[in-house]
Amino acid sequence: MPKLVLKVSPNVPDLPAAVRTEKGLSVKRVKTFTRSANGDDIVAWFLDPEFIAAHVDELKDAPPSPGSLLLWNPGGGSLFAETIPADLVFDEVLSFKNPAWFLRTLRNLFRRLSLERELAQKDALLRAREHENSELLEVGIALSTERDNDKLLNYILKQVRHIARADAGTLYLVERDEKSGEQKLLFKIAQNDSNPQDYKVFSTPLTKKSVSGYVAITGKVLNLKDVYEIPADKEYGFNISYDKSTGYRSKSMLTVPMQDHKGEIIGVIQLINCKVDRTFLLKAPEDVDTHVIPFSKDIEPTVLSLASQAAVSLENNLLYQEIETLFEGFVKASVQAIESRDPTTSGHSNRVAVYTVSLAKVVDRVGDGAYAETHFTAEHLKEIRYASLLHDFGKVGVREHVLVKAKKLYPAQMDLLKLRFGYIQKAMLYALLKERFEALLNGGKDDYLKAKAEFDRKESEYLAEIGKFLQNIVTANEPSVLAEEPARVLDEIHGRTFEEQGEEPISFLNDDEYIKLSIKKGSLDESERKEIESHVTHTFLFLRTIPWTKEMRNIPTIAYGHHEKLDGYGYPRGINSPEIPVQTRMMTVSDIYDALTASDRPYKRAVPAQKALDILNIEVKEKKLDPDLVKIFIEARIWEKKADAAPHAAT
Repeated sequence: MPKLVLKVSPNVPDLPAAVRTEKGLSVKRVKTFTRSANGDDIVAWFLDPEFIAAHVDELKDAPPSPGSLLLWNPGGGSLFAETIPADLVFDEVLSFKNPAWFLRTLRNLFRRLSLERELAQKDALLRAREHENSELLEVGIALSTERDNDKLLNYILKQVRHIARADAGTLYLVERDEKSGEQKLLFKIAQNDSNPQDYKVFSTPLTKKSVSGYVAITGKVLNLKDVYEIPADKEYGFNISYDKSTGYRSKSMLTVPMQDHKGEIIGVIQLINCKVDRTFLLKAPEDVDTHVIPFSKDIEPTVLSLASQAAVSLENNLLYQEIETLFEGFVKASVQAIESRDPTTSGHSNRVAVYTVSLAKVVDRVGDGAYAETHFTAEHLKEIRYASLLHDFGKVGVREHVLVKAKKLYPAQMDLLKLRFGYIQKAMLYALLKERFEALLNGGKDDYLKAKAEFDRKESEYLAEIGKFLQNIVTANEPSVLAEEPARVLDEIHGRTFEEQGEEPISFLNDDEYIKLSIKKGSLDESERKEIESHVTHTFLFLRTIPWTKEMRNIPTIAYGHHEKLDGYGYPRGINSPEIPVQTRMMTVSDIYDALTASDRPYKRAVPAQKALDILNIEVKEKKLDPDLVKIFIEARIWEKKADAAPHAAT
């Protein structure tokens, strides 16, 4: 029980005898004013005017506790009103004529100071609890938001050590060997304020021989006052090799299991050396004797709760990563499905993703211009990456022969046409051969020899004409811009037929072949072009069926607009600039550049990088592409990025 220590100044007369014999009261004469602590005792002062006058500066600089002063004022009056703040004074004593009254005054003073101390202690405890709860809340929030497992584990151990005032700590994870099925204890994270050391991750068989192994197997909390004094009959022991090799002295230890929501132990948190002052560094073994205390029993539930919360967060992270890995595999399989149907565009989706994410990262950092206030989080970048990887997935809904069509006529059509021309050529030569034979038969050798030159001329003309027609068809079949001469010859061929006696006339070119060969640019006719363009809508409809997370919900919209143009003349919807998100605008720039420079397209030649950039600038002048994004794409040299530099999850 605390007692009242009454410090009395020299000029205060001797206190009544009843006071000196009061139980729980200690009287001390003092010559100077000091605020030194008296342990658990309650201190009050009984001071005279001369003492106060001599020590007024000390009283002002380090005032006593409120209401802890008795003033010796036999003369009465307001002698102390201006010298000492009124809230410091409990009462004024004019004389000791009534010892019982004075004793009552001291008892009342003691009760008041006791109540004030109790209130202050409870207030301090309340503030400490509030601070601890605030820390626990912050830890809970951090545990629920951190997705990097290494950062999460380091944070868990750091915060648990902070709350428990532990100088050092280790976090172990329970893992299972995939081959043998044997459980092991993985030494994952180590922290030591007084003796920081580099450490290596290693694993040991999970047994009860170590403190951490025992806790991991049994799920029991071990709170040890001194690990060097573990009884010999215990199943577990302490390995002092670390202490020997580093000069550190481990003493008090608290080891708790990390138990997830299923009750499974997935790890262990081990705290070492609880310090009186968490900021003090234990530089020598003797520091441990004076500054290290056992871990309080009261802290065990808090540490155990944090460990369990951390286990759940870790499990959630692992589950989240499994889901991400699963989805990443789904995306890769989807891209592979696209490219297996159209091998000529192999790598296109990955390159577009690399370009677009790289462009987004630069846009995020620009400090001026139209996109100074545009910023992308790691989740935004992931959303952009997935939208870029899947932007052409709708090609799975396009018929394969249209999708891979390299020339204006399909290969089978061209083969049939060549067979027809070969047949017509042979039929013409056969007809001419009949004429030669009839001339020889009817006119004899001399007449035939006279007509032979004409027959030879006709044969040469037939062969030359057929060759010319076929050569112009081959030229016109290329997906390049149709020149005027092949176009004129096509008209001529389309009007030609070959007739055999008694047979239906054979057209050199049928209507479908003529229409396809007359395509002015590219390899697709109008219906085929519309079918190819429909891949954008197929992509959107496919992506829309996926239950995206909140962070990924814009993927369908971003991918939907990658063929739209700012002037409203894109497809499939013909929307213009206000309706096209910046993520889509970036993807469009990347998509066009890669399509121009790709060397794997049989229906066109790859253009050099500089020419592709020039084409992008032309599109800017025609108000089809975003000028700021094209400028950044070129100046930041985004176009030099390589697909093999693509991050697993764009961050």
